[in-house]
Amino acid sequence: MSSVENKFVDADEAGMRLDRWFKLHFPGLGFGQLQKLLRSGQIRINGGRVKTDTRIATGQSVRLPPQIVSLSEQASSKQKPLTSNTIRDRNDFDVLQSMLLYEDKKVLVFNKPAGLAVQGGSGLNRHVDSMLESMRSQKGEKPRLVHRLDRETSGVLVVARTRGAAAALTKSFRHRDTEKTYWAICKGVPRKHEGQISTYMLKERLEDGDRMRVAKHGEPDADHALTKYRLIENAGPYLSWIEFKPVSGRTHQLRVHSTHLGHPIIGDSKYFDIENWELPGGIQKKLHLHARRIRIPHPDHGIIDIRAPLPPHMVQTFNLLALDTEQESDSEEQGRNA
Repeated sequence: MSSVENKFVDADEAGMRLDRWFKLHFPGLGFGQLQKLLRSGQIRINGGRVKTDTRIATGQSVRLPPQIVSLSEQASSKQKPLTSNTIRDRNDFDVLQSMLLYEDKKVLVFNKPAGLAVQGGSGLNRHVDSMLESMRSQKGEKPRLVHRLDRETSGVLVVARTRGAAAALTKSFRHRDTEKTYWAICKGVPRKHEGQISTYMLKERLEDGDRMRVAKHGEPDADHALTKYRLIENAGPYLSWIEFKPVSGRTHQLRVHSTHLGHPIIGDSKYFDIENWELPGGIQKKLHLHARRIRIPHPDHGIIDIRAPLPPHMVQTFNLLALDTEQESDSEEQGRNA
């Protein structure tokens, strides 16, 4: 089940009737359902009871009960998943629009598909940064990246629409005011079901490209990296669904740390280091790492809290392993009570 969430009223929505606000954001919610939720106090504004004709104001917090949160998630999950073919055949603006999870005047949040690079590199002509040219504002301002995801990692990617928003969001990442949650399918089952991985990491330059490794404290250019993890569910002794929460933000941190833990992420061609191990039948040989959720302070007010639906290859794996995504709520509750 989904949990209660809060959504903040944007400046453009000030003065709007509450029922019209819900029709705009949750078109699948009937007027009768809305009235029932309001009468029972499940929908509130800034903690107080309200009616359908209540006029809303900028920055107010609207409490959304699980039923409404589920409607939003269902709408997101019905988006046609992007593949390498659909990305290739569509223009940049259309691809970005199909990836869009959230937008306002300051922030864009995308669900980046696996295989699409965030920035350019050797042999890359198309990536998110170049595609953002298609979303320049009327003033000519191009949206700015404020963090990165590996090319083969899918999920939540936050982009700033303005220079000021970029400064504020970058500061949140730098000061670790942001909570990032990743889902991964890993080999084996951790003996300790919950804990943290604390190491130093260092970039090595090899013939086949750069690679991160665990380093010793005091090695030149080594940076400290900290990751919290929790086992959500396992498919026998063979595979695990693990939630990772990186505290620091080093390159390939989760991929290196999962391997250091002894349970590398399946489909990782760079860091999966167990010989003579084969994927179970039906599972695609793609990186099973997904940026599931982000909570980050909005540049103006409140918290942006966004979840990204799983990519197609991980949906297939979850179905094959009979993993139940509703356990996410139980896992989060355990984390809050720990």
